[in-house]
Amino acid sequence: MKLYGYYRSSTSYRLRIALNLKGLAFENVPVNLLEAEQRSDAFTARNAFGSVPMLEANGRDRSQSMAMLEWLDEAYPDGPQLMPKDIEDRFTVRELAYAIATELHAPLNLPVLKYLKDPLGHSQDEINTYYRHFLARTLHPVERRLEQLDTGDFLLGEPGLFETVLVPQLYNARRFDFDLSDCPRMVRIDEACQALEPFRLAHPDKQADNPERNPAQ
Repeated sequence: MKLYGYYRSSTSYRLRIALNLKGLAFENVPVNLLEAEQRSDAFTARNAFGSVPMLEANGRDRSQSMAMLEWLDEAYPDGPQLMPKDIEDRFTVRELAYAIATELHAPLNLPVLKYLKDPLGHSQDEINTYYRHFLARTLHPVERRLEQLDTGDFLLGEPGLFETVLVPQLYNARRFDFDLSDCPRMVRIDEACQALEPFRLAHPDKQADNPERNPAQ
């Protein structure tokens, strides 16, 4: 199994976490988004979306992270599951995970941010303000929903698909200096996840293609 991704891509980060949680061995193959390697003819011949992550598994190249996360549970049902069995719990997980995945990834991914800068000519400060606006628009309602559900260290007692999606988004939020003081339940979940090896190993700081990675890590 090979995972083609970029160390700082939130969707690639999701897949690294999920594969680790499920105990599935994989080879991490770096794809440099800053050099547009995902748009090369060789890559788009395998992944028409020209995006990361791409998962080479079971004789097929697979794209779109949320589809891949659910596929992992279906393809490997005997190990740890990302989705709970109860139908109402499954809805709760999807309700929150898809709020983050659908409302935030599209307006905040790298091609959009680059387009805002060139050709539209926005300054980095303006782009950062734009980024934080959309984070607040979705993360604050997610926080309120977590409060309604009276969550603890995890959404449903153990990490799964929701945490797999949440943790990379909070990593990006901190990169853009988003104030998380109004999101104590999300911060608590993130801290609980970071104490676990599947999340630590998936962190961007641990990836070989991170140019700032400490070789001693």
